[in-house]
Amino acid sequence: MRKVVNPKYQMHTKALDSLIENYKTQGEAFGNQDRNSLRLFKLEDKTLNVKSFKKPNLVNKVVYKFFRKSKAQRSFEYANKLKALSVGTPDPVAFYEKKDGLFFGESYYISEQLNDDITYRELTTDFTIPNYEAILRAFTKFTFNLHEKGINFLDHSPGNTLIKFNNGNYKFYLVDLNRMVFENMSLKKRIKNFAKLTIHKSMVEIMSDEYAKLINEDYNKVFNLMWQETQAFQESFHRRRRLKNSLKFWKK
Repeated sequence: MRKVVNPKYQMHTKALDSLIENYKTQGEAFGNQDRNSLRLFKLEDKTLNVKSFKKPNLVNKVVYKFFRKSKAQRSFEYANKLKALSVGTPDPVAFYEKKDGLFFGESYYISEQLNDDITYRELTTDFTIPNYEAILRAFTKFTFNLHEKGINFLDHSPGNTLIKFNNGNYKFYLVDLNRMVFENMSLKKRIKNFAKLTIHKSMVEIMSDEYAKLINEDYNKVFNLMWQETQAFQESFHRRRRLKNSLKFWKK
């Protein structure tokens, strides 16, 4: 087993080892278990969130062994980089990798559990949330700050930003970190980064208005680009889903 533990948690290494070895029989299942498994574990006065990534296929067993960092390692390293850039994310604790014979097997990412008030997803389903527009504008400013720091969060989607109200000083925390690029952000890349967030035109209107102010651009230009990217993503998403359902049908 390969592991890297945050220096703050070095004294708990044996406990973390035991937690990984007993992952499937201990802890409390948390959240959506469709693609990857999440479980919560107690460690003294803290709660740890342990993500077990889906076992890779044969090709990726070779890729992750020899050519590319695992999702767990990327999550850990990106979390530390976000922290260094003063970007909110749950504190990284460790990552573990297990072999499968000569090849890559399973991987785990451990972080401190962060109790949020809502996620961005709730903003897409409940328009009666108090101070709704203020939260959405604050989120847009948070995204602008990511872009200014050269962070292209490729999984910038509704479930991947946790929000704490903090008496009106809204705080945002990124999760599901394994797909991220650190680069200079062109206007096209900045606007495209909003494409996965909502299907609602009213939300795009607010976000584009706030973002246009932040980058000192014409509102209509920003809105048109953001709405085009949103629609293009939705069309692509539903096209892939139809293809996937067709393949499932023919397999039957």
